[in-house]
Amino acid sequence: MAQAMLIRPVERADAPRWERMRMALWPDASASHGSDIARFFSGDLKEPLAVLVACGGSGVPLGFIELSIRSRAEGCATDRVAFVEGWYVEPDHRRRGIGTALMRAAEEWGRASRCTELGSDTQLWNESSIDAHKALGFEEVERLVAFRKAL
Repeated sequence: MAQAMLIRPVERADAPRWERMRMALWPDASASHGSDIARFFSGDLKEPLAVLVACGGSGVPLGFIELSIRSRAEGCATDRVAFVEGWYVEPDHRRRGIGTALMRAAEEWGRASRCTELGSDTQLWNESSIDAHKALGFEEVERLVAFRKAL
């Protein structure tokens, strides 16, 4: 069931809500979210280039999508790829069309940014994100296992 919403660029007044949602999406990086958001608004952060929020009837952000342009993305053929760096909808508001609306706005942003491809990624274990991407027309192009060794 779709709900009335507005997709718009993030504003400074959204910072506390955006930070809370980022902390839910990336809890391991919670110490840097506040400073990253401050740097985004000051123009000192290279990535993301754009952040869109989905607001319900009350005007409160219920989700966000962070976007950048990459010169390379797995499975993409061009050297200017619009890329979804982060995509999140509040759990109580999922399955209502908010994530779809955010992704459609990301596609429009990518086209307006002279990109012909939209890339994204997620963790191997995140089946709900994988399913959501596929439902929105993304094709899986690669699986990756990252390694680390302390020196």
